[in-house]
Amino acid sequence: MQGLALRMIFSALLCSISARASGCPLRCECSEPAHTVKCVSKDLRSVPSGIPGYTRNLFIMGNQISRIGPESFKGLDNITTLSLSNNRISEVESQTFSGLRSLRTLDLSSNQLAVIHPEAFTIPGHTLRELNLSRVLYNHSAVMDLANSLRWSTLGQLRTLDLSGNRLIYLPPHTFSFLGALRRLILANNSLVAIHNGTFFGLSSLEQLDLTLNTLRTIQGEGLAELDSLPVKVRLLLGENPWTCICGLEPFAAWLNVSQGQVEDAGRLVCAFPPDMRNTSLLSLAGAHGEGSGGNRVVLGCLRVGEDADLTLQTSYMFLGVVLGFVGLVFLLVLYLNRRGIKKRIMSMRDACTEVWEGYHYRYEIDSDPRLSQVSTTADI
Repeated sequence: MQGLALRMIFSALLCSISARASGCPLRCECSEPAHTVKCVSKDLRSVPSGIPGYTRNLFIMGNQISRIGPESFKGLDNITTLSLSNNRISEVESQTFSGLRSLRTLDLSSNQLAVIHPEAFTIPGHTLRELNLSRVLYNHSAVMDLANSLRWSTLGQLRTLDLSGNRLIYLPPHTFSFLGALRRLILANNSLVAIHNGTFFGLSSLEQLDLTLNTLRTIQGEGLAELDSLPVKVRLLLGENPWTCICGLEPFAAWLNVSQGQVEDAGRLVCAFPPDMRNTSLLSLAGAHGEGSGGNRVVLGCLRVGEDADLTLQTSYMFLGVVLGFVGLVFLLVLYLNRRGIKKRIMSMRDACTEVWEGYHYRYEIDSDPRLSQVSTTADI
């Protein structure tokens, strides 16, 4: 057993010496014919030094690298593909990739970025074409760092940007304003609840926008205007969102019927709420005046502005009538319960009025008959 262990240790040392002699970093696999270096799941704490200059494809994945900076990739001018996924990277410093003058594809997915410096993705010559930042943001505060880095880094020739799986609730305005050459933007599997004015400003070359698997319940007028501002050739993906088919969805349903050619999965968009509308196609929805398409239209029953005002006025009148009726009923009930007392009081008032009337009548007769007047005067004397 001891001899076997010694042979294994000796073999490992020979492999280590051979790797170093051939210019391959310790615990990495190198292939000069394929121009590739792989350092996968080796528990590395930093980017290994001594990576061969012939390397074009560098894969450092599944390690424990917490930060990367400009010193991490010195002397690697030939790298075109760099994958740093699943390394628990939390910080990317400015100019980190500035030495990679040939870099075209960068994969930073499945990390834990909490700090992204403004010029983190700056690369001389604008060579970068694909940037994968899926499942990469550690918390929501990193969204602003990401937006600033996309504005300040030299990404003018970027073609594909993947921001899926980052739990994004919102996107700051003009986040993509300096990505004029971007053709594919992937925002799937986030938590976006709305599209605001300026969200997609500057994407003049966009060809595909993926908004699937978010939390969009409807798209209001501001969001529809933003989607209409995109290039005509753009293809939208809006599936797997919890569309809520109530009156607020009417403008979006009308827009969707007009924009079917632009929305690739328009035929697969269905209602998620309310339960009685579940799995109803959005294309079949119509408002009170029937904007839906197809033979089996489902009317939402929404009212226009004027109709809504009339209904509100009618409701107010009805409520007032109910209140007045209730007050009248209470008044009648009070009268009924006090009928005896009221009757007694009315009788007392009648007797008092009768006495007063008889007194006035007697005085009138005295004043109108001179004889009675004299008798009255004599009686007084």
